[in-house]
Amino acid sequence: MNIRDDIAACRICAERFAGTATQHAPRPVVWFAGPPRILIASQAPGARVHVAQTPFWDRSGDRLRDWLGIEKDDFYDRDHVAIVPMAFCFPGYNAAGSDLPPPRVCAATWRQPVMKTLGDVPLILLIGGYAQQWHLGGRIGVTARVAAWRDHAPRVFCLPHPSWRNTAWLNRNPWFETDLLPVLRARVQEVLA
Repeated sequence: MNIRDDIAACRICAERFAGTATQHAPRPVVWFAGPPRILIASQAPGARVHVAQTPFWDRSGDRLRDWLGIEKDDFYDRDHVAIVPMAFCFPGYNAAGSDLPPPRVCAATWRQPVMKTLGDVPLILLIGGYAQQWHLGGRIGVTARVAAWRDHAPRVFCLPHPSWRNTAWLNRNPWFETDLLPVLRARVQEVLA
């Protein structure tokens, strides 16, 4: 077996997920082959991705692909793009219907071995606070990390989650679209060339 098969067979969180409002079973979404040109480090699969077994198979994926300036064929090419969330399974919802955070045990179990398998990736996209904190350390907020994008570019770009729930954030931070995205798109094209 290889690490992808090991992750796909993981059931560490079975009891945890059974105790959520969704009462679902683990169903890891494993989307990397290695060594990729781009690593997308995100939070965790959502409910739609849990069913589809394809990362970013929702409107947030449409927005993310637009941010990157790439089509679905390139985005889902596992030889070029690795999508490695902080938790490989949908964490579920709480009683109020809100997303639960990615279980820490997933990153503690799988993150280092996966990063070793991926090797030295030319472009790393850190989506959301969980991925940013794991990869960069510290307790800096997402807005501050994204605003300081020049500190880590051209290899690492911190991004907000592309969820449509973040539209208000994007409206409050127009520099994201005018300053950061053109540089990110050019870098994506450079590493995929």
